[in-house]
Amino acid sequence: QVHLVESGGGSVQAGGSLRLSCAASAYTMSRLCMGWFRQAPGKEREAVAVIDSYSRTKYSDFVQGRFTISRDNANNTLNLQMDSLKPEDSAMYYCAAEARRDSKGYCNTIFLSPLRFSTWGQGTQVTVSS
Repeated sequence: QVHLVESGGGSVQAGGSLRLSCAASAYTMSRLCMGWFRQAPGKEREAVAVIDSYSRTKYSDFVQGRFTISRDNANNTLNLQMDSLKPEDSAMYYCAAEARRDSKGYCNTIFLSPLRFSTWGQGTQVTVSS
């Protein structure tokens, strides 16, 4: 089973940027659906962005073009570039993976739902101050 470790969180002022990374232990990361999710205190975990094996992406509406998800399969790394951060982006950010494969053995269907992902990292904290 794949093991996920997030990094890159921290504290920034509103309008600033952060780049989150997720290192995956599996050599077959290219075959996995991957995603970034977040959870603020007292709130449910919500999707931020997801990506399939072909680097097709989906974003939640609140992203509004500010974040970019990408994958580097050669280095087994998932990234989330976050720009124009707002205080309401403050949360614990989690990397997630799911082995949902098409006939070629790759992920080609992605969902903006934490219920569709079964493997999770420990999370990295993002705090945005006004």
